[in-house]
Amino acid sequence: MSAQLNAEEKAHFQKQLKRKKLKLLAFTLPLLCFVLLAFIAPIATMLYRSVYHPTVAQLIPETLTSMKGWDAKQGGMPPRSTIAVFSQELQVLANERLSGKLAEELNRAIPGSSSLIKSTSRKLKKIPTEELVNGEGEQLLASHKKWHNPDLWSAMYQLGGVWTDRFYLTSMDLKRNKAGDIEARDTQIYLKLYWRSIRIAFTITLLTAILAFPLSYYLAQASSKKANTLIVFVLLPFWTSLLVRTTSWIALLQTNGVVNSTLQSIGIIREPLELLYTEFATVISMTHILLPFMVLPLYSVMKNIDPSYFRAALSLGSKPLPAFYKIYFPMTLPGLSAGALLVFIISIGYYITPALVGGTDGQMISNIIAFHMQSSNNWELAAALGSLLLVLIILLYWVYDRSVGVKNIKLG
Repeated sequence: MSAQLNAEEKAHFQKQLKRKKLKLLAFTLPLLCFVLLAFIAPIATMLYRSVYHPTVAQLIPETLTSMKGWDAKQGGMPPRSTIAVFSQELQVLANERLSGKLAEELNRAIPGSSSLIKSTSRKLKKIPTEELVNGEGEQLLASHKKWHNPDLWSAMYQLGGVWTDRFYLTSMDLKRNKAGDIEARDTQIYLKLYWRSIRIAFTITLLTAILAFPLSYYLAQASSKKANTLIVFVLLPFWTSLLVRTTSWIALLQTNGVVNSTLQSIGIIREPLELLYTEFATVISMTHILLPFMVLPLYSVMKNIDPSYFRAALSLGSKPLPAFYKIYFPMTLPGLSAGALLVFIISIGYYITPALVGGTDGQMISNIIAFHMQSSNNWELAAALGSLLLVLIILLYWVYDRSVGVKNIKLG
């Protein structure tokens, strides 16, 4: 009888546990769906777009099939049959108004190819198809001398792959030569931008920490009424549009702005300083915008630190500065590390403020990603740059967590 009761109790307990799991799943399902749609799906799409690029393969499939027997590494021209097939496909693209897409793709590999493709497609469009088929590519070769360049055909063959790593190579200022080996590009652009973004983000994080620490300490030591009043001023920037805060810095830092006018009026400078559209403008404006993200975590931690620890250290004979450094400061490290992590991750991917006040010197990698998405329409390169930025942030976070993470913090 007791065994039967135990079995019934066990079954009842399992039913209750199952109901609790279903309720928990029902409560968390909207959040899981939001994370899936807003974060995981876009990141997966970005990673997919960075390596999947079938545009050229879809535009000239027969030409690429004809090129399979041609060894591009030897540096010679492809067979006349391949050139004839390409002439016919280029004519079809011209009639369907798709030659511009091929011109855009080829121009990324060999600058100047866009005008060549467009002008040639206009010429081939006027030639009858039967004459083009019997001409074995003569009309194409006669249209411009650049068609006799083997590098052009080799680049077309390399662009024909559906899956490619060239966007990642470009993101790291690398390329493949005629032999297929990886080598450095002539112009180094993106690695410098990554390094500049890390440097600017680190500088902003350091400045916000220097400014926020004494302010947070004062708020934690002040009375509740005074602290609540001052917290309102800390949160005030969140109630103002980001665009307004950024344009206010333009008014302050421009050539005839408030800063230059004040310095000239009191005789410190004679000529206006170049403050706007520089790296300095990016750093100072973003420090102002991101300062609350450092103050709030620090204040929340300092508010909960028992002041008796510091007084006990003083009563045991310690001097104020050593006591502060060895007792109080280590207890603030969780808030300091959380604020530093927030500020660094936000600043390294910031876009609006560097675009408005940074100019050429203050641009960050996020601005180049936006340029390729909005202006050059090179979404694949933008996806590769974004993927590398994501990997870089994860790597830096891993280093941070292994070295100065909260779990590694010990009291001195």
